[in-house]
Amino acid sequence: MTDASGGSAGEPCVDPDTGGVCTPLFDLHTELGGRMVNFGGHALPMRYGDGTVAEHRATRTAAGLFDVSHMGIVELHPAGTGTTAEVAAWLERCVPGSIVNLAPGRMRYTLFTTAGGGVLDDLIVTNLGHCLRIVVNAVRTDADLDMLRGANEGSGGGNGSGTDSGPDDGGGNGSGAAGTVRIEVRADLALVALQGPAAAEVLARWAAPAAELAFMSTATLPIDGVDCEVSRCGYTGEDGFEIAMPAAAAVHVARLLLSAEEVSPAGLGARDTLRLEAGLPLVGHELTEATTPAEAGLGWSVPQRRRADGGFPGAELIAAQLHDGPPRLRVGIAAEGRRPIRDGAVLRAPNGTDIGMITSGGYGPTVDAPIAMAYVAAEHAAAGTELLAEGRKGAEPCRVAPLPFVEHRYWRPS
Repeated sequence: MTDASGGSAGEPCVDPDTGGVCTPLFDLHTELGGRMVNFGGHALPMRYGDGTVAEHRATRTAAGLFDVSHMGIVELHPAGTGTTAEVAAWLERCVPGSIVNLAPGRMRYTLFTTAGGGVLDDLIVTNLGHCLRIVVNAVRTDADLDMLRGANEGSGGGNGSGTDSGPDDGGGNGSGAAGTVRIEVRADLALVALQGPAAAEVLARWAAPAAELAFMSTATLPIDGVDCEVSRCGYTGEDGFEIAMPAAAAVHVARLLLSAEEVSPAGLGARDTLRLEAGLPLVGHELTEATTPAEAGLGWSVPQRRRADGGFPGAELIAAQLHDGPPRLRVGIAAEGRRPIRDGAVLRAPNGTDIGMITSGGYGPTVDAPIAMAYVAAEHAAAGTELLAEGRKGAEPCRVAPLPFVEHRYWRPS
């Protein structure tokens, strides 16, 4: 079997069939019959034997286990004698979210924005007390690190080197310049997502306190002797958890969770259909450097203090759009027929005017219908607006639909 923990001399394992870097769970995926693909440079399962629809439905009704170890896990430590509060203030120079009031053990969704007001990436920030941990999208990790390193070189306020360190130095691109933070890429960690209505009950069998964690909270909990960072979050719209652990323990923890009769292995296909039904935007589709937070419907992630004070890339344009309204909006699209409307299809008004484009589209197993997300001109964004989607097989009648298609079921204490 392939040594999925890495090759000789610390070199990462590469799957010869897909050309993707193996995650710590690579051998387990192949053992379970995963159909492996190259996703963002990583070898990951698209689906298993029962297929995407079965995995999607299993997650909606019980629990699915996803390998998300390809995500970038980066820790921002105080440099020298600095504090985590100083790191939080520094990070606010890069994001429009409020980080300085993020309490230990809590998490926050935010964005890396560009000077032009676009979205470089979306991310989750967690206050671990001694540092801030961010989880970023795999396809944007290198660009995010370049941006963070550049911001750190320009901060000049710390007493440490500000360079990358730890198990993976991110390519050795630390500048050696003084900075506010020490950037550590945690390539020594694996990450899995346990999602679905049975997730809390299942996880509580090995880590009882997990059941009491509120949505967007985290705690270090032992799972069968393995210290794990358990976070109540996910990108399926369901209740669930993301679990970070040492890479060497990943197979053990995954097998433990899969031993529960409620849990099914799930691949990239189900992950995408679940997030589409939940109306959650994806980098490279709904979120790009050409789209703004206001257009994406993410104004809720930019609090009033940040709108007023600015101090992050693109602040002026973003604040103006949040105040006055953007020229286009992200919307749901429901097809009138049974044929899915795919990414890239042009949307037209009944008079033939181009008014937008599909950014994600496919079949929604829970709603049992073709669904999509798109950007349309603001004057055509009202629910029920009738449109035509021009795809490879001709024009498909469709209409603007409210998001999400399936209600979110995140757990919060009453």
